[in-house]
Amino acid sequence: MIKMRRAQFSFGDGLIAEEVSDLRESWMTHADQVLADEQIVAAVYEALMKRHPKSRSRGRPGAPAEVVLRLLILKHIRNWSYGVLEREVRANLVYRDFTRVGAAKMPDAKTMGRWGVAVGPDVVKQIHERLVRLARDKGATEGRRMHAWIRRWWRPTSTIRPTRACWETGLGC
Repeated sequence: MIKMRRAQFSFGDGLIAEEVSDLRESWMTHADQVLADEQIVAAVYEALMKRHPKSRSRGRPGAPAEVVLRLLILKHIRNWSYGVLEREVRANLVYRDFTRVGAAKMPDAKTMGRWGVAVGPDVVKQIHERLVRLARDKGATEGRRMHAWIRRWWRPTSTIRPTRACWETGLGC
């Protein structure tokens, strides 16, 4: 059984949040504002529901979709493996507060890897499109396509010449 967000925080969560509020990095504050959007969390929730047919109503309570999303974002921003993510969030109160794990038990690396597979590239594309739409609405960006921008400044140089690989020619290297 998976929920969108945790409905009730524990006593320990309040203590953690109070102690680390001034230690958070600036990007975490901005990420909190963006991740308050229900459509972004709903995309992850729907992806997690597709893992098993009865995920909505049966089974043990799983991690909320918001926690899954925040853990995967932290992994991507820091360029960590799932094992490093598990170790760092387990040991760091600031990361526990940002990911909304709080005083709860930290999921293991294998479980987070399964979440990464369940979310997949289609959901990441949905989230990215929603983020671009939010940024465009706030006037933070024009929302142009990236490849058109790259074409304007990237020019291949004349020093790069195509050659055939030695295994293609049969002449040896």
